[in-house]
Amino acid sequence: MATDPAKATGITKVPKLRFPEFSSEWEEKRLGDLGETIAGLTYAPADIRSDGLLVLRSSNVQSGRIALDDCVFVDPEIRGANIARQGDILICVRNGSTKLIGKSAVIPENLQRATHGAFMTIFRSQNWSFVAQLFNKATYYKQVAADLGARINSINSGQLKRYKFWVPLPPEQQKIADFLGLVDARVQLLERRREALTAYKKGVMQSIFSQKIRFTREDGSSFPDWQEKRLKEVLSEHGEKSSGQERVHSVSVHKGVIDQIEHLGRSFAAANTDNYGLVKPGDIIYTKSPTGEFPFGIVKQSRLRMNAIVSPLYGIYTPETYALGYILNEHFTSVVNTHNYLHQLVQKGAKNTINITNQGFLQGKLVLPIDPEEQQKIADFLSALDDKISAVIRQITATQAFKSALLQQMFV
Repeated sequence: MATDPAKATGITKVPKLRFPEFSSEWEEKRLGDLGETIAGLTYAPADIRSDGLLVLRSSNVQSGRIALDDCVFVDPEIRGANIARQGDILICVRNGSTKLIGKSAVIPENLQRATHGAFMTIFRSQNWSFVAQLFNKATYYKQVAADLGARINSINSGQLKRYKFWVPLPPEQQKIADFLGLVDARVQLLERRREALTAYKKGVMQSIFSQKIRFTREDGSSFPDWQEKRLKEVLSEHGEKSSGQERVHSVSVHKGVIDQIEHLGRSFAAANTDNYGLVKPGDIIYTKSPTGEFPFGIVKQSRLRMNAIVSPLYGIYTPETYALGYILNEHFTSVVNTHNYLHQLVQKGAKNTINITNQGFLQGKLVLPIDPEEQQKIADFLSALDDKISAVIRQITATQAFKSALLQQMFV
């Protein structure tokens, strides 16, 4: 009797977790057996219009779904455009960052009249809802990584079509897709809730800082008018250094003050950290280094419960009250607010370096609440919103982890 080569090599042709009505073995297929690839559109600056045909690019693939907050439109009569359909799987196949290559998202039903750019490919399959789940598997990303091994920043359609997967018969494919689709729907619902809460917080913050919304004392009386203050009047530089007991932290746009190893995977600190700045709970940190949308650096409050240390290049300040520090942190989450405050104070040097002293940072002016009780009310309100947003993010993370575990168990 001939030996089954799959069994001889220990390959399992059925998943660990399976719907009971199915028993047939899975079959190895190339991605090209499951559908077709459709190349993207090459367009010139002259083809761009303020409206017209939407071009989907890598920036539109975010967290496994299509996001439309960064859009380009071209002449609707442009030649070579392939109109995307519901269920098409949009894949990033070329990008300056290899981390984005292979990322995918399904074209939703409500997306009308869109094509895709030259750095993208569409995979079109009759059973797209199942195939879309294959693009979430570690097997897929390992094959992408193998093709990018020489640091080439692209994969081509031929490589995509050769990628191998174990797949069941169509009825089981659909059952799996329907089940995992419910998990995806849960994630999407939570994402919309997070976006709604974030948008609400942004709107409320604008109303608070413009003083369209004012808090009152417990007896209903008004707090004093806000006053224009230089930051040197409400922040002080304590200048304390590392004691040798604190852990090195980084400062992130989205994560705030965070342990460097947790954030970056390892420490980038100097061997001797004696001159690193001490950060106490509630302190304000100014990074003085360009970061993404913040060309003059970012300003964050430490929400940690223990002391930490950061680069000696950073400015560290103690606010008059923790609540005022909370308010300043929220004010400087805005790209516009941060630019408006810093661009008058910072001198850009050679190689985009930022020239500003620690005391120079404090010379700018902001209109701020001066009553500590009002500061606390504002901080408590914003903190409550942050807690709600964080709770939704934890739900998203838990649901994604649940799906990841399912992918490991429900696929070969």
